[in-house]
Order: sequence, then structure tokens, then C-alpha cells
Amino acid sequence: MAKKNPAKAPAESKKVEELMTGTTVFNIPLPADLKTLKGMSPIVIKQPYHIDYIHSYGQDSPFFAGLSNGKLLGTKCGKCDYTYATPRLACTQCGRETKWVEIPQTGRVHTFTTCYFGGEEFLKETPFHLVLVEFDGVDTLFLSRLIGPAGPEDIRIGMKVKAKFRRNSQLKPTDVYFVPAE
Repeated sequence: MAKKNPAKAPAESKKVEELMTGTTVFNIPLPADLKTLKGMSPIVIKQPYHIDYIHSYGQDSPFFAGLSNGKLLGTKCGKCDYTYATPRLACTQCGRETKWVEIPQTGRVHTFTTCYFGGEEFLKETPFHLVLVEFDGVDTLFLSRLIGPAGPEDIRIGMKVKAKFRRNSQLKPTDVYFVPAE
């Protein structure tokens, strides 16, 4: 007796595998009288959505490479001698192209705020502190998180801070944060 080829089984014997993915619903009401369907309330579904977004850091790539290697990189204008803590491709003073420089990892709190609400990434960390850090020899300020002080009463203008870096870089601005240096 010849064996039957399962690939050539009749269509009515094939079953669709039911997977536990997507939206699972229970007890969706359906009126017995189909004429009343126009008055049925709409079904509302909450469905997560995921997309992989590919982007480039472009001219800022050296900054993120620096963070992943434990360095703070800024830019400096050769003509104006103006140094940017947050890198700029061109000098905002004269428009000339800047060059990459390493900036200090210690500085002082110029000003700060305590955030009691944040974006999704920071919600579990609220409240958190943001500081503008000033560095010797650098003309602009650097925005970052300050980790360590329990509350705003533990932070003061002029307080010395030092940079710390995530051990495992995520190539995000949050790869660097500051802690009290005292």
C-alpha cells in the first residue's frame, strides 16, 4: 500500500494553527437581530506597535563614540577660540568649521531643575535632577542628569561635579551623567 503524501492532503483536512499572539477577545456582544447592528458600540482595541527606525548621528557621531569610550568631546573654533561643550559643526560666532577637542570631565553646577514628571524613558526615575554644567576653558554649558543627591535641597549652584559613563554604552545622550565631586 502506497503512503499518502501529507502535502497533497485534501483542503478540508488542513487546520490553521491558532497562536496566542495579537489581540485576544472574549464575550464580544452580537445582537440576535442583525438589523440593530448599526447601533452597536464600536469595538476599541489597544494594540502595541513596534517599528525599527534607522537613523544616523551624522556629524555628531564622534561625540557618541567619545561617550562610549569614557570621554567628553566638544568642538572648538580655531579662529574665535570659542569652545562648545555641546558640539557644533560650525562656529556660531564666525561660521567657520570647528575641530573636535576633549573637554574636562569635572565642572560646576551652573543651574539645575528637579523633574517630577518625564518622558516614558525617565518615568521610573522621577523625580530626577537635570543640571547645566560649566567647565573651565569651555564657553557653553552641558545639559545632563545629576545622580546622587536625594533632593533639590542637596544641590547648590557652584557645586563641583564629575562625569560618569554607562559601562555599557547605548549610544544615547544619557550615556553620560554627573555625580557630586565633593
